[in-house]
Amino acid sequence: MHFVQISRRLFAVDKKTKRRYKMRPYKTFALFALGLVFLSSCASVVKVEKDPSVNLANYKTYTWLENVNDTTALKPTGIQDSNLHTAVSEGLAKASWKEDNEKPELLIKHDMLIEKTTRERRNPVYSTPFSRPYFNPYLRRWSYIYYPSQFMGYDVRQYPSRESTLTLSLIDAKTDKVIWQGWTTNEVASANPSSKELEKSVKTILRKLDAGK
Repeated sequence: MHFVQISRRLFAVDKKTKRRYKMRPYKTFALFALGLVFLSSCASVVKVEKDPSVNLANYKTYTWLENVNDTTALKPTGIQDSNLHTAVSEGLAKASWKEDNEKPELLIKHDMLIEKTTRERRNPVYSTPFSRPYFNPYLRRWSYIYYPSQFMGYDVRQYPSRESTLTLSLIDAKTDKVIWQGWTTNEVASANPSSKELEKSVKTILRKLDAGK
């Protein structure tokens, strides 16, 4: 079996079959772009609201404000709540903030919302590669031209999902005013997020907290 090169393109050679496969630049680019889309879709987006007149560097102590009378809030289990508090405390300790239940400067409140939603899964679709025979009248023999698969588009499918939105609010203990609020939404496996999922959300939010400003 013989192969011909119609135009100047890159070829990959199979050592066993000796076949040469054309490597199309746009196919490589499509795979690269797909990887970027996948990574960006996995990244958590954090939104922040802050009082511009407040300097967070003036605060050093805090305590937790529990959702005692809030019947609309989804309350984590005891283990989840403890792990969530630990994750927040570890993040705030990096900014030299300490928990003080006697005379705190800040009150920290957390809220969690679980919603059912629909997401899309995009899978790339390629055509089937094939070969076509042709007869060479000069060599008086048959040969084949190989046509590699080409990128055709995406197969888009929807699937049911659950999203967990975790919100952390910092409240000035003296003025009872919210001075900073950050929240993030992530896909979760069930209606009851695991401690690991909550800790991931906490760390993502605290990356946006600049306690020095």
